[in-house]
Amino acid sequence: MVSFDSASIGDLWDRVFGTQPAPDDWLVVVTAVVALVAVVPRPLWRLSRNAITIAHEGGHGLIALVTGRRLDGIRLHSDTSGLTVSRGRPTGPGMILTAAAGYTAPPLLGLGGAWLLSAHHITLLLWLATALLLAMLVMIRNAYGALTVIVTGAAFLLISGLTGPDVQSAFAYTAVWFLLLGGVRPAFELQAKRRYGDAGDSDADQLGRLTHAPPAMWLFLFHAVSLCSLVGGGRWLLGL
Repeated sequence: MVSFDSASIGDLWDRVFGTQPAPDDWLVVVTAVVALVAVVPRPLWRLSRNAITIAHEGGHGLIALVTGRRLDGIRLHSDTSGLTVSRGRPTGPGMILTAAAGYTAPPLLGLGGAWLLSAHHITLLLWLATALLLAMLVMIRNAYGALTVIVTGAAFLLISGLTGPDVQSAFAYTAVWFLLLGGVRPAFELQAKRRYGDAGDSDADQLGRLTHAPPAMWLFLFHAVSLCSLVGGGRWLLGL
């Protein structure tokens, strides 16, 4: 039988909720460059965008639950699209907030992560990310989605449990930079699709019908949230 004494529990508490040394400035810059490389070139973006889709659909799901809707499931597809299905009133604040949460979730998660890193809570960030991914896994309803979330969660779990402070810092800063930078591109992609009539039933169009406001206004909101999060989060990460 395994037992845990107060000392081991205290050590775990200190490890998770304590602070870690700030990385060197050069590492912060290098991780930003690595994240940028994962976002800008189209071939790499087709792969890395899966992580943004996880955050996007997770945002829909989380806000659906917070606003009292019933979350039926989340699907993630190999073309980096996704679908979150919830039940509840088809109109009203809960549905509006749920629809608006997708494009705003990745940059806002990045902003929150930047705040944690600026406070030197590197391990806490890794554990929180792992917990969110495990919670999301319960609601995944297709094999590709489950595989994507498991692989992503395993990466966070292995880094937080098996590596030293330097590797954890590099991984955490890269992940947060990626959310901040990768959170900007989808809104521009949606804008381009809407310009050529290829957006289909996008979040902005759904919000337009729900609020009787132009979809362009919601697209502007997506741009504003992502760009402001990038500026604010970038300043925190760079210590400005």
